[in-house]
Amino acid sequence: MKKVNLFLLGSLLLGLVITYSCNTETKKGTDSEKETAKTENLMQTKEDSIKRGEYLVTTMSCHDCHSPKIFRNGAMLLDSTRLLSGYPSENPVAKLSKEEKEIAKKWMLFSLDLTTIVGPWGRSFTANLTSDATGTGNWTQEQFITAIRKGKYKGMESNRSLLPPMPWEMYRNLTDDDLKTVFAYLKSTKPIKNVVPAPVAPADL
Repeated sequence: MKKVNLFLLGSLLLGLVITYSCNTETKKGTDSEKETAKTENLMQTKEDSIKRGEYLVTTMSCHDCHSPKIFRNGAMLLDSTRLLSGYPSENPVAKLSKEEKEIAKKWMLFSLDLTTIVGPWGRSFTANLTSDATGTGNWTQEQFITAIRKGKYKGMESNRSLLPPMPWEMYRNLTDDDLKTVFAYLKSTKPIKNVVPAPVAPADL
């Protein structure tokens, strides 16, 4: 009788161990699956954010001014090798002629590729927006939002205001989520080293 009881007790204990082991493995498997799903969701969310940002940058015409152009068969095309890199630093910044200065008193003058403009404020050059350190590579998300919301150079409160033709007063109406996706896209762009010249004051034109 004792042998039977011991056998039953041993079987019961063995069953409990097996059950516990199975449950533990199942739980581990479930936790692992959750972590994998969480990682995949985060990756998907980041990808979606970048795609949304690219869409906004494209439809808000950021390339019109911030991307150098090439001219082919009478057409002006975006230079795909330098997208969003701003005014090409290798281009000389020549002084205006007397005639151009007179015209600039009544009209705004754009360069052929639209990356620099002259007006009552002087001469401004479109910024490098790529992920390079000479662009937005060292910016924080907060800096970018401040730059657009308050029109401050490099998103710093103590810096000068952004100059025309940057339409920040229009873009400031974008939602925080939209601005974050634009910044996410800019951080994902090909880094292009290009130090854009400082603005030229009216007296130095």
